[in-house]
This record gives sequence, C-alpha cells and structure tokens, in this order.
Amino acid sequence: MCDAFPRVEVGEADFVVLCDALKVSESVREKAWKTYESLSAADGALACNTKKKETWGVCIFIVAIDLDEVTFTFTELLKSIKMSVCTFFQFLKEVDVNMDTVSTKVDSTVSRLKKKYDVLFALYHKFERTCGLIYLEQPSSEISAELSSVLVLKNYWITFLLAKGKVLQVEDDLVISFQLLLCVLDYFIKLSPPAMLKEPYKSSVPAVTVNGSARTPRRGQSRSSRTAKQLDTDTKIIEILCKEHDCNLDEVKNVYFTSFIPFLNSAGIVASNGLPEVEVILKQYDELYLKNKDIDARLFLNHDETLQPAVIACSQLERTPLKNNADEEINVILPQTPVRAAMNNIQQLIMILNSATDKPSDTLIKYFNNCTVNPKDSILKRVESFEHIFRKKFAEAVGQGWAEIGSQRYKLGVRLYYRVMESMLKSEEERLSVQNFSKLLNDNIFHTSLLACAVEVVMATYGRNASQGDSTSAETDLSFPWILNVFDLKAFDFYKVIESFIRAEPNLTREMIKHLEHCEHRIMESLAWQTGSPLFDLIKQSKEREGQADQPEPTATPNTPFQHNHTAADLYLSPVKSPKKKASGPPLSATPPPDVPPAVTPQTPQKPQKSTSLSLFYKKVYLLAYRRLHTLFLHLLSEHPDLEPLIWTLFQHTLQNEYELMRDRHLDQIMMCSMYGICKVKNVDLRFKMIVSAYKELCNTNQETFKRVLIREEQYDSIIVFYNLVFMQRLKTNILQYASSRPPTLSPIPHIPRSPYQFSNSPRRVPAGNNIYISPLKSPYKFSDGFQSPTKMTPRSRILVSIGESFGTSEKFQKINQMLCNSEGQLKRSADVGAAAPKPLKRLRFDIEGTDEADGSKHLPQESKFQQKLAEMTSTRTRMQKQKLNDGNDTSATEDK
Repeated sequence: MCDAFPRVEVGEADFVVLCDALKVSESVREKAWKTYESLSAADGALACNTKKKETWGVCIFIVAIDLDEVTFTFTELLKSIKMSVCTFFQFLKEVDVNMDTVSTKVDSTVSRLKKKYDVLFALYHKFERTCGLIYLEQPSSEISAELSSVLVLKNYWITFLLAKGKVLQVEDDLVISFQLLLCVLDYFIKLSPPAMLKEPYKSSVPAVTVNGSARTPRRGQSRSSRTAKQLDTDTKIIEILCKEHDCNLDEVKNVYFTSFIPFLNSAGIVASNGLPEVEVILKQYDELYLKNKDIDARLFLNHDETLQPAVIACSQLERTPLKNNADEEINVILPQTPVRAAMNNIQQLIMILNSATDKPSDTLIKYFNNCTVNPKDSILKRVESFEHIFRKKFAEAVGQGWAEIGSQRYKLGVRLYYRVMESMLKSEEERLSVQNFSKLLNDNIFHTSLLACAVEVVMATYGRNASQGDSTSAETDLSFPWILNVFDLKAFDFYKVIESFIRAEPNLTREMIKHLEHCEHRIMESLAWQTGSPLFDLIKQSKEREGQADQPEPTATPNTPFQHNHTAADLYLSPVKSPKKKASGPPLSATPPPDVPPAVTPQTPQKPQKSTSLSLFYKKVYLLAYRRLHTLFLHLLSEHPDLEPLIWTLFQHTLQNEYELMRDRHLDQIMMCSMYGICKVKNVDLRFKMIVSAYKELCNTNQETFKRVLIREEQYDSIIVFYNLVFMQRLKTNILQYASSRPPTLSPIPHIPRSPYQFSNSPRRVPAGNNIYISPLKSPYKFSDGFQSPTKMTPRSRILVSIGESFGTSEKFQKINQMLCNSEGQLKRSADVGAAAPKPLKRLRFDIEGTDEADGSKHLPQESKFQQKLAEMTSTRTRMQKQKLNDGNDTSATEDK
C-alpha cells in the first residue's frame, strides 16, 4: 500500500516526459492532470508509483478524445505506458470510479478499438495457421533466402492490412475481412514458386508459374488483366481455400473481382521475384495507420506484447481438443474459433436456403390466387424496390466496391422471406381452416417487417463479430437496428413479426434465435418508445377507449404464466373494431369479418376490445422489466427481500400510468430510478454509484444508459440528474406513499417462464453442477469433410454420452457415476449450511414444471445410482424429443378467457 499521495504541481517530471513523447497539446496536458488529481483523490491507489504512469496514460487518452486533439496513435500510447490492449481496456473500466469520468464519446471510441482488435486478433491467428498449411518451413535450397517463410508471412499480412484499410469501411466485419484475406492468399500462392508450397497447393500452381510468367512478369504487362486471366483459367487454389474454410466460392470470387483487383491497381503493387515489394506496401500502410491513429497491426508479426491477450483472454482463441486415448472412440470435433464459428453459421444458413427460390413457390402462388385481391404484383414490386435501396445502403456502410455483395445477401434474405411466408400461411390455414388471406397479404407493413426480419437474419449470420459469444452480442455498423433505417420501418411494427418468424422457421440456429430475441428485447427496452413510434398512439387510444387511465394490459400473476396463441396475423391486423352483439363467432382469420375481433371471444360484449398487439407487447415488457429488476436486486439488495415487491410496484406503476417517462428513454433508466426511490424512502443506504456499478456488470448493458439520459428536449445528463429533475418530480407523491402507514397495493410479481423461443436442440445442464449435460438426439449439419458442426458440445472436460450407441471404455461410465455421486454429496452438504436451506433432492430435476421425478416412475432399490440416472436421462431425452416435435405449436389457452 502506498501512503496518502502528495499533491504535485502540474509539470511533474515523468508526466511531462510522457506528454512530450505523445506530443499532446497544452489544453490536453492541463485537463489530463486535473483528471488524474480527481481520480487519485477518489482512489489513492492510483497515485502509487506502480499505477501512476498507467493512470496518466488513461487520463491523456480520455481527454484527448473528448477535446478532439489526439496527437498519438493508440499503439504509441500503449508502448509509452507499457500496457497491452486488453489490460488497458480493463484498467480504463476500473478507473471509471465516477460514472462521469469516461464520457460516452470515449466509450464509443473504446468500443470501436475493441471490435477492431478482436477481428485482427482472430484473423491473424487464422492467417498464421493457414500459412503453416500452405508453405514449407524449410523449402529446398533452390529457393532464394529472400523468399523465406518469414518474408512470405510479412508480405501477405501487410498486403491484407492495406487492402482491408483501403477498401473496407466496416473494419470489424469478420466475414468480409476473412473473405478478403482468402483473396490475398490466392493471389500470393499463384505468385509463389511451387518448391515453397505444400500439397494440395503445390500441384495446383505449376500451370501458372512453371512458364516463369508469374515469377518474373513483364514490366509492361497489365497486372489486373493477368491476375484476372489467371483466376478465370484456373480456380483450383481458390476452390481449395474455400473448401478448407467452408467459404462460399462465388462470394469470394466476387470479392476478388469487385474489391481486391481494384485495390491492386490503386496501390500500384509491382511483383519482384514472384512477390510484391515489401517497402511499397509498408509505406502505404504506415500512412494509413498514422491517419487512423489506432492499432499498428503489423506488430502481430512480432507477437508484440501490446497485442497479446490478457490471462483472462478478451478474445476467443482456438482451443485444440484433447487427443483421444488409443482405446477411446475417435470423434473429431472442430474447435470453435471465431472464424470457424462464423463460417459454420453461414454454411448452415445456406443449407437451409438451398431448397428455397428467389421467387414465390407454387404453393405461395396458390395462396395469392385465393385472395380477394391478388397481392402477387405488389409483393414482387416491393421486393425489387427494396433490393435497390438495400444495395445502396449496404455500399454506403461497407464501401462502394461491395454493392454486389450486398445484393447477394439481400437475395438470400428474399429466399428466407418467401420460405417463412409460406410456412406462416400453412400454419394459419391449419389453425383457422381458411385459405383467403387477402387482408394480411395486402398489408404493406406486414410484408416490409417480414422481409426486414429475413434480411436481418442473413446480416446477423454474416456479421458475427470476433468477440461475439453465446452470452454477448457485439454490435457492428450493420447490426440491428440498422435494418430498420434501411427499410424505413418502425421498431414496434418489426417486433410484431419476430416470434411468428421464429416459430415458422424450425431450422434457425440457436444463435439466430437468440439474436432475434435480443432484437425483441432492444425494441421493448427503448426502440419502441422513441418519438414517432405507433406505440404511444395505441396506448392513448386504449385509454380513451376505456375511458379511464388503467393499464393497457393487467400484468401476469405468479399463478398465471405468460401464455398466448397470437400470431403475426393477429398483431398486424389489430387494433380492431369493437364487437357488436354476439360474443361468439367464427375463428380468427387473416381476413376477419369487420365485426369480429381477432384472437379473443370477449367476456362482456359491451366492453370495447383492446389492441392485441398492445396487450401482448405490455405483457412481454412487464416480464422483461421484472427479470432485469430481479437480477439487479440480487446484486444489491438480497438482504432486503421485502423491498423487491415495493420496487416492482413503483416500476410497474410508472410503465402503466407514467408511460410518457419512457419516451426517448430506456427501460433500465426507469428501473434504476425506481430502485433508488424506494430505498431512499425506506432509509436503506443505496447510492446511485452503487446501482450503476452493479448495473455495469450485468449482461447486455451500455454505459450510455446511465451516462446520457434525456432530461428535456435535446438536453442530456446523467441518471442522477434525471432522477432529481424529472423522475422524482413526476412521481414524488407516489413514492412518498411507500413511507406511510397505508402504502399502495402491491403489484403481483410476474411469473417468469423459460424463453418463449424454446431451444429444444440445446444441451441441458444437470442440476448440482459438475458440467454434466443432457442433449437431445439430433442429426447435426455435416459439411464436406464430414465433421460435426462446431456449435455442438466440444472438448476439454466434457464426456459425451449418446444413449443406444457405442460408448467406448468403461472408465467413462465410472467417471460419470462418480461425478453424479459427488453431485448428490454437494447437495447434501449445501443443505447443512443453514436451517432455512431446502431439503436435499433425492432425484435430479430435469423437467420444467419442477417435480422431483423426471418421469414420475419409481426406481427399484437394487438399482445402482448410475442406472437410476441413466433411466432418468433416457426419460428426459424422450420427453425432449416430444417437446421438439411440439415446438411452435402453442396450445395454451387464449388470453382473457
């Protein structure tokens, strides 16, 4: 520990040296020192000699960005304070002790740097391994020393960096970057002497290089025409590379012609001894790096310490599976690297769409012909119109040379659009026994939303970021809600199609289902509450129709689980007219008679019917809001369980009656203010700083949520200012009621179900830990090499059991039996911790309902523990198989029954 830091005048020797090295301006120098003093006063440890220089560096970085006076590159800063990228990001997070220390502008810059680093890190390690498969480490003596593997690696990588920086505007797009890297590899392999290459590359290049034209090209020969001719006449290399990495050949060739060849021409690269001259490339990249002032990615070649991951890696490295023992069954599973995961997701999407067409199928045409007004022409015209819009917007975001890639992705989205539309109509026909869907199929917003959702699935599949895992959703420039702007679509309208889309496409990957669920959450959190959203008009109409300021939809109670059987047709055709005399009538159809409300038979015919879309939206918002609140509550107030229903009541009351507070704001802002307000009135010491600190640790949160809150028109400030000037002023009377002897009636706590988007294909974890999972039987996607999809369970400490198949050695059974026994032991020990602890379970729980038995059967006393567990696992597998068949068929009772 260091003593209390002494006050030092601006200009301390080491600080001055650091500022001089980074060439910072006087204004940056002065403000950075003041920021350092403020941080040191809040945390004396930052003034210790061991952290002083790092803290100075962070302060200079923060101030330079805020003042737009950055005179140094990010790598120069890291070198000056001797920190790695990952360590710097972590330290920056730690020094942000006050939520106003790091501005949202700095947050945005850091986010961009993180994403760029993640992509570069993943690509370099993929590149290094790939080159090891292409080139001999010690080529024959006939190859000159200048063409060593080190030189080859340097040439390739810097050429790629230059190409990526010049032709790609979205630098954190992992897939496009990797496709561009394959173009560089193809180009260089064709220029390399065969004696340097391994098979199958060696035997694929002689036709091009044996005549010497590739090694010593004529100076007057056009490089672009020569390379284009090579690719046209011999595609063996690119085919091998694409097959090896599960890449689409047509896409990579498109990138080659539309982006890579124009780059070669603009860069003026000249070949010498079969390889471009390094000095020319180095000079151009150096100019690009100094202009961007970010990461010097050339240092990856030296394995520079500033670019290495921390002990807890901030990027996903390839993890090689453990080698199987000689007596074990061989089961090769590809490791889950970022690039491999991205390629795998794309392959799965393409496989889903292989049988789909770019035009409506015969089945869809029949549905169109059955309509009172045939929608075919308007549908085709709409699809064609949006293709031009999407192509233009994609090129603006990624780069003008990538417009054709945008068209390719849009066309995949169109295939998915027609496929899902057909599936939806079939389901509606089965549900309603009608074939005339004229009203739905002539609804412009429905079609725009469905098409946008299909294209979003394609974009998200291709847009997987290198840092993206199962629990994170790293955003890129093309991430949701980018698609809403392209299609000029309101978030609330887009939300209506999401659940039906997921149910209509059973082959969506787990990652895509989670992505669409995340999009739905984003809409409920903030996007649907933006000014101009149709949501506010619906709420207003609902309250006027009721003639009272009650909530748009009663929140679910613990005894009434969230259930509904509404489809996209119901949501896009609501709100509806009030029912007249009869309470019963024909079932809902996509073209309901004007006097029949969709989805529900009202209890009281005289009462006006509420909007189905608004009703369902509020139910989902309440569920999401309580889940968020409960998670934060457990982090902060677990010792005050009596406060949770009070906070929830205030939170729910605000959403119900003071919904205007949500306009252009975020759900979590209301949640944090509700928590603070109740604690304040109940004299519980919980400060906003503590709330914000806990909130920052939650998943899928953004610091802008608490740093930049709308106060009044075009004026933003911190969440504390929002509470004092807006929230408290509006709800002061209500909040004070919780301190009185007659507090408000508590709102019932919503029943928390599992996600409505059931992942029946995913492994389920056995309670009590030990990393034991039960996975339903399924036929995984298989690729050209016969490998299993890497999204399935992998590697290190897991033992995979498939009931009814050959298992291997008896040692595995003994291991699992021991692990299960240990699990029960842990449960029993945990029960001794306190008197209030639950009684240890005699059987493991697998079912959703929470009963003790997996199948309700009794086991014989003479059965071993493992036999009992095996029976339960078999029963669970059978039930999950049935559940999989029932996915998407919501049999729950209708609302308001």
